[in-house]
Amino acid sequence: MYEAYFIERRERVLNQSESVVEKSNKLLDQLIEWRRMFHQYPELSFQEYGTSRYIAESLRDIAGMKVETGIGVDTSVIGTLTSGEGPTIGLRADIDALPIKERNSVPYASKNEGVMHACGHDAHTAILLGAAHVLGEWFQNGKLQGTVKFVFQPAEENTDKHGLTGSPYLIQDGAYEGVDAAIALHMCPWLQVGAVQINDGYSMANIDVFHGKILGSGGHAAYPERGNDPIWMLGPVLQALYGIVSRKISALDAGVVSVGQVHAGTASNILPSEVLIEGTIRSYSPETRELLSVELDKAFSIVKNLGGDYSLRIQKGEPALRNSPIINNWISVTIQQLFPDFMIIKRPFGMGGEDFGYVTGKLPGAMFFLGCGQKDGIQRELHTPFFDLDENCLPVGVAILSETAMKFLKGEVSL
Repeated sequence: MYEAYFIERRERVLNQSESVVEKSNKLLDQLIEWRRMFHQYPELSFQEYGTSRYIAESLRDIAGMKVETGIGVDTSVIGTLTSGEGPTIGLRADIDALPIKERNSVPYASKNEGVMHACGHDAHTAILLGAAHVLGEWFQNGKLQGTVKFVFQPAEENTDKHGLTGSPYLIQDGAYEGVDAAIALHMCPWLQVGAVQINDGYSMANIDVFHGKILGSGGHAAYPERGNDPIWMLGPVLQALYGIVSRKISALDAGVVSVGQVHAGTASNILPSEVLIEGTIRSYSPETRELLSVELDKAFSIVKNLGGDYSLRIQKGEPALRNSPIINNWISVTIQQLFPDFMIIKRPFGMGGEDFGYVTGKLPGAMFFLGCGQKDGIQRELHTPFFDLDENCLPVGVAILSETAMKFLKGEVSL
């Protein structure tokens, strides 16, 4: 499908005397073309075969670009530009989509039924391709000394049978080996073009999932006194679960415990022998993460005083995204220099998860949120069927990534 979409690729020549903003703006049509193509053919986590082939082909058009595929995950693509000795910076984009049926009436709507780029990864990918072209020209002109790795990472949205997303696999297989600092961006529909959100330290949450069982004896519903009813025990357990954050966690700490599934019973006249409860645990700090797990176990243990028993398994997921204040300062300075009228909003990004947290747990790194909200008055939140973006944000992202990387390689900023 990708092969048939573009038979001919438009060639672009960037004037050496132009600023990075001018260079990026001249790529606008190409960036839109890339983004809409990815949007029309979204692919789920660990299945991004067409996407990765197209990315690899596009990178091979850049003089001096070394292209590697299948590092960590079959569908990963890593492009490397280098001029020998010098620092190394990694720029990362995620490339997978979500199992959501798109409800936008636009010419570039998803052609893959039930799959949609509802989190902006199509834009992330297009922006990183644009940055590769801009930085590629600077390397060819001998303006840069060092290395840039362009990491196109699969499977940010979902886990495999081992409970892992794409990022830890790439790290284990050496994708970030030798990288001194890493930067990523994320679409931000609650801000419009002209605003950027940045936060030092913990900015997105640890993601854990709990699987609990309340165990009773079961029995005939007409004779509840003859057994232990796990549905009756469910009430105090739920009350305790929902009280953890408000009564056990400081109001100054970020924490969430939410129940997403409750399953029990087979018939109206049968008391079940067990109730299954599953939910999510979100936190920022390691201390709060551990405390929530301890308190969750205490909440389930209530059933022992009611004649029941329980089992609890907590599946540790991706770590919190922890942004380096030093790298955030690089990004902020770059934005202020390139776009002096932009607003820089400093606050955490929320309790959502982001597997770039694996990277920032290994080496200095930061992610910023780039304003992309449309002005049509429609709520276009992330992970919804109506998500879309103002494509004027695309060259802005290219300029910020390219200029920040350039500053690091030239020694204008340092760790």
